[in-house]
Amino acid sequence: MAGRRRWSTEEILDAAAELLRTGDADSFSVRKLAAVLGTDSSSLYRHFRSKTELLRAVADRILLAAMDGYRPEGDWKQRITALALRAREAFGQQPQLAAVWGRYASSGTGSRLVMEEVLQALRASGLPDEEVPLRYHRLAVLLAALIASEAGVGAGTPEEHEQGMELFRVAVLGADPERFPALAHFARDVRPLGVERRAAFEEILAAHLTHIEAAIRPN
Repeated sequence: MAGRRRWSTEEILDAAAELLRTGDADSFSVRKLAAVLGTDSSSLYRHFRSKTELLRAVADRILLAAMDGYRPEGDWKQRITALALRAREAFGQQPQLAAVWGRYASSGTGSRLVMEEVLQALRASGLPDEEVPLRYHRLAVLLAALIASEAGVGAGTPEEHEQGMELFRVAVLGADPERFPALAHFARDVRPLGVERRAAFEEILAAHLTHIEAAIRPN
């Protein structure tokens, strides 16, 4: 009788990413992944010690893809902006994995490449070395939150999106002006989540980078 196929680490990660595209991190399990691959969980645990380690590896591959072909160009703000937009685009193509990244911080090669570039850019800004780690951490929190939030909007089906838009219109345009005077006043101008998100992403990031720049002491 032929033995079960031995799956490579990359093949396991491919299958895990595909499973996550149709579900989420909460419903994902090593048992389900093993069933998809036609093997048992124990064989997968030879590659990854836990579900969390596996999810981190899947998310890290998105960062690795985002860094593929990246070359630092421009000043420190341009470098960070370009890197942030690459990460946004990479997770936007696989929105279910953005939540995984936000929840299970990666420590693989992709993550290290992103960290290295951001830290180098912050050092190039003129910040003193003692301030760089704190500024990096705050920037990382901001980007993870923005990307995960945006990907969450894009992860739904077209039907779910349309239903959400209809609920938004009802909630806003039908607001009682006595109870919600400001909402009623701006009802026709307030936009739902998902509209012009790239512009909002860039504006929020630019404001944060300007905040960092203001903290740089002149030589």
